[in-house]
Amino acid sequence: MGSWGTLGPALLSLAGVALGAGGSLFGQYLVSRASTRQLEVQEAAAHRAELKNAVLKFLGLASQVEKAALTRSGSGGTVADAELDHLVDDLWLAHAEIDLAARSEPLRGAAHRYAARLAEAARDGISDRSTLRRAQAQFFDAAYDDMWPGHRRAADDSVTPR
Repeated sequence: MGSWGTLGPALLSLAGVALGAGGSLFGQYLVSRASTRQLEVQEAAAHRAELKNAVLKFLGLASQVEKAALTRSGSGGTVADAELDHLVDDLWLAHAEIDLAARSEPLRGAAHRYAARLAEAARDGISDRSTLRRAQAQFFDAAYDDMWPGHRRAADDSVTPR
């Protein structure tokens, strides 16, 4: 009986140390999990910002190429051919930026198809704008999916031509 009187407090203090260590380890686990999640959120935001810049640059050049192709188709002139060729080259460079920044293959493919349609329009003129709009809509949808994977767009958010 005397041994319990001396052994009991030692066992209780040992149990307290074990509980404290377990609580400390569990707290560290929760902190590391929260840090990992925060890092993932920051990386996703950085990816979105980088991709957004690449997409906006690409779209700016796409708009210039389309306008130049429309002007060229309307006038049938060759004066702006060198400028249009330069714009198409810049468009392909902007496409390469998207290719490097994109996380998904659908975005890479949609960007390539849109750039190819624009280059074709610059070379041959714009005969069917619906083909160009379809490629543009697919590009927008793929860019959205790459920037916000797993998020569904509302029906009225789609840029698909009606």
